[in-house]
Amino acid sequence: MNPSERLINVSSRQLLAFLEVIRLQSFARAAEQVHLSPSGMSMLVKELEEQVGARLFDRTTRSVTLTDAGRRLQPIAEKVVGELRGVQAALGGTDAAVRSRLDVAATPMVSASLLPDVIRAFGESHPHVQIALADVDVSVVRQRALQGEADIGLGFFVKPAVGLLRQPLCKFRLMRISPPGEGPAGRRSGLPWSSLLGLPLVSLPADNPIQALIEKELARIGQSPEERPRMNLIGTIIAMVRAGRGHAVIPSFAVEECVRQGLGVTMLRDPVVHLELYLVTRRGTQPKPAAQEFAAALKQAAARLPG
Repeated sequence: MNPSERLINVSSRQLLAFLEVIRLQSFARAAEQVHLSPSGMSMLVKELEEQVGARLFDRTTRSVTLTDAGRRLQPIAEKVVGELRGVQAALGGTDAAVRSRLDVAATPMVSASLLPDVIRAFGESHPHVQIALADVDVSVVRQRALQGEADIGLGFFVKPAVGLLRQPLCKFRLMRISPPGEGPAGRRSGLPWSSLLGLPLVSLPADNPIQALIEKELARIGQSPEERPRMNLIGTIIAMVRAGRGHAVIPSFAVEECVRQGLGVTMLRDPVVHLELYLVTRRGTQPKPAAQEFAAALKQAAARLPG
């Protein structure tokens, strides 16, 4: 066989890695998005370069840019990946001709507090729609929505995300939660942020967007970001507070769960700080009719939550 006519063995993982590096202009950031090590991401791109017989990126310590070969490959890779996703969607269920699948990704506490009743009611009114829920970290919600793996994403996206459309659902106040028996009683009007001074706190990671907003207010009252237990999930924070490990500041969408677990709950004021819960979808895609109807049901349910 003429070498120019040889078949190449390109995998979908290699093409996805190639496109993710283009999107983020960084091997390290692309690796984080697809849960690979930077060396693993580099290996996938290197394998792709070996298959196509050309260098695809020019890399320096500060930038990653496409070569001419990379620019020629990009539209082909986008088309192939798009067609593979179409095949995946078409084969997603044996009842695809009569049923519609709606993939929803949401953070765990949003999944636990908001979605069960909405999914049940929506299933009763839309029996032809199959809803698949993934309760995942907010970074994975973003990733699934960007890659088309989720029709709808739900989370507290404090900052706009490139490639995603944000639709506000509702706002929630920040509140203080305290171990059983340690919360202030009879303070329906709430307490100022200064009431947190000197209290041991359990927090989200410092780089979490919600925690960044909280730290801004703590710094304003003179509370330094001292060493403290930092949990990845709000559900874990609630459990740690219940175990007496400290107090915490979280959004009020979890108020019913906190009350159920016997925690002290007090809204914070001076100032009142709100977080917005967003519905996100991938920019440039046509939403499914079922997704639009589910979003409307979500808005109605979110409006009933304490804010």
